[in-house]
Amino acid sequence: MNAYDVGLLLLRACLGLTMAAHGYGKIFSGGRLAGTAAWFDSIGMKPGVLHARLAAGCEVGFGIALAVGLLTPVAAAGFVALMVVAAWTVHRSNGFFIVGNGWEYNMVLAVTAIAVATLGAGRISIDRLVFGVDQPDGWVGLVIAAGLGAVSGIGQLAIFYRPQATTVS
Repeated sequence: MNAYDVGLLLLRACLGLTMAAHGYGKIFSGGRLAGTAAWFDSIGMKPGVLHARLAAGCEVGFGIALAVGLLTPVAAAGFVALMVVAAWTVHRSNGFFIVGNGWEYNMVLAVTAIAVATLGAGRISIDRLVFGVDQPDGWVGLVIAAGLGAVSGIGQLAIFYRPQATTVS
């Protein structure tokens, strides 16, 4: 173990636990899953109940997987898919900066997850324990994280995103 592996562990834990906390909040905070489902319906992700469960479960699951370094490129792809959907449905019309509810935060989470998948989980990871090496990493990790994530997020939008049509008076 060296500083590189500790650095990757810190990065994975920060990213993963942040994402898991978002999923936990969708389940247990505020309006809970019912409120989250109503919100998903209101932004055009229909049916809202399905997307509330998917988003919450994926945020918790992919977040914990990335934090512990389990199937790291797949967990990172989950981050990318989640952030593509969030950026498009909620943040794109607000510009770049997070202070205006823009898509900056979504981009940072997605790109950082792709970077982790590219570097590999490191020696302090379940991937290392189970597979004996940080694999797949490098170009394969990048392609899995970015490619699978983008295709999954765009596919979800194409199939389920049905925003309310706005009328101009």
